Amino acid sequence: MTKLVYPKSKIQNPKLKLVFILILLLLVGCRRAAPAAPLRIAVLPILDTLPLYVAETEGYFTQHGVTVELVPAASAAERDQLLQAGQVDGVITDLVALALYNRESPEVVAVRYAMVATPDFAQFRILAAAQSGFTRPADLRGISIGVSEGTVIEYVTTRLLQAEGLADDEIATLAVPKIADRMALLNAGELQAATLPEPLASLAIQQGAVVIMDDARHPEFSCSLFAFRQASVKAQPEAIRNFLTAIEQASAAINADKGRWSNLLTEKQLVPPALEAYPLPDYPAAAVPTEAQFDDVLAWLEATERLAETPSYSDVVNAAFLEK
Repeated sequence: MTKLVYPKSKIQNPKLKLVFILILLLLVGCRRAAPAAPLRIAVLPILDTLPLYVAETEGYFTQHGVTVELVPAASAAERDQLLQAGQVDGVITDLVALALYNRESPEVVAVRYAMVATPDFAQFRILAAAQSGFTRPADLRGISIGVSEGTVIEYVTTRLLQAEGLADDEIATLAVPKIADRMALLNAGELQAATLPEPLASLAIQQGAVVIMDDARHPEFSCSLFAFRQASVKAQPEAIRNFLTAIEQASAAINADKGRWSNLLTEKQLVPPALEAYPLPDYPAAAVPTEAQFDDVLAWLEATERLAETPSYSDVVNAAFLEK
């Protein structure tokens, strides 16, 4: 009978064994998960973005284990193009834009306030030309107010004047999409009134414009939001959670020492150079808009025939990423 003898090792040569081990190690290394893609955030030159720059320069994003790439956008239109093309994951936006992003299906979800109006800090101001003689909301009955049509500027203008007793047929707006044009026409007296965001409203006041009213009296109408594409929310939930933790830390740092960030404000062009010692607003703690706020925006969009199908609050606002 033939006796079968099995070798103790199929690879007897020590050099071959070493090569085999190296190959195995390389194969195992290749199977490791690739590093997570960075969160790409579109940024406009607005005060709302300051916590992003603080988190970047102070290393808070790295500290909380998330890679963030800030992508400059020159205008809201460019920001929206980047978002819709999938070239960025997130943006700072507002409730009007959020509703319009989701007019057909849930595509973009808000996860945190970026900025809010407070009784001490306005986000938007309705201003009158210096030579107009207007000083109070009632003076604006039937007067064309320069706004960017179909945006949060028009929404806030309408709601503020309604809150001060003006009827719908007494509120008139004129489409002047570019803020720079609005300011120039207001300063020249060719527009008798216009609504501007801060800090450009403060610059217009410095140049002679008169404050009629602002959202510090009615802060429920104004806010900006951190929002992400639904696809990014599903693909990188932990990265978004860590991103918001870093934003919370940055917001707290700003509020604790507002004079510390003047160089960053200048470098990122978040405040006009002509404005000296501009007082920073209080940046909000972790929270999201209420359903009542969102529903009011939807009501305005429906009334102005800009939105036929209204998205659900629960589909487009998500507070879960703020939970510890």
